[in-house]
Amino acid sequence: MLSAASNPINIEAFKLVLAMANPTLNVVMRYWAESFFVVLPLLVLYFYLRKDKNVFSFVVAGVVLFLISDTIKMITKEPRPCEVSSLSWINVVACEGGYSFPSNHAMTLTGLAIFTKNYKYLRVLYVAWLLVILFGRVYTGAHYLTDVIAGVALSIVVAWIIYSKRRQINGFLAKIACRILPPLFPKEFMA
Repeated sequence: MLSAASNPINIEAFKLVLAMANPTLNVVMRYWAESFFVVLPLLVLYFYLRKDKNVFSFVVAGVVLFLISDTIKMITKEPRPCEVSSLSWINVVACEGGYSFPSNHAMTLTGLAIFTKNYKYLRVLYVAWLLVILFGRVYTGAHYLTDVIAGVALSIVVAWIIYSKRRQINGFLAKIACRILPPLFPKEFMA
């Protein structure tokens, strides 16, 4: 079986990254990877302020996508490329702990894009931000390209299932939120 470290697709991706690597881009990519700590809460706040009931299924999707990704990581235990001695030549910006397959960033963030489909400008901004994140996972040496591709593919499938059940999820969680925190969740969330 072909290992991720010797897969020609991954090797070529790392060679491409190495050709464009520079100190400024290294800094940008390192911080860009952490931007989801700001972007996701802002999206939740945006949906909440718009009284978009999808705020509930958005949060559920994010949690479910992350948990599935993390579970797969614990099963596969694929070492990160930055930890593989035969790949000592790749561009490594920061070697994160944990396992590589699939990319949590790719798996969690890709599927959430479906929740922006009703917001034209937000969707464009989110997808542009996401593409930089996905590129950055390989650029920083944290993931193989195949980790990112697998994360994207799995994310689309799981997010589509959650999105197709969003009315039930939103209705159930809206009832709970409106009862427990009526000042924060007015009746508009129930309609």
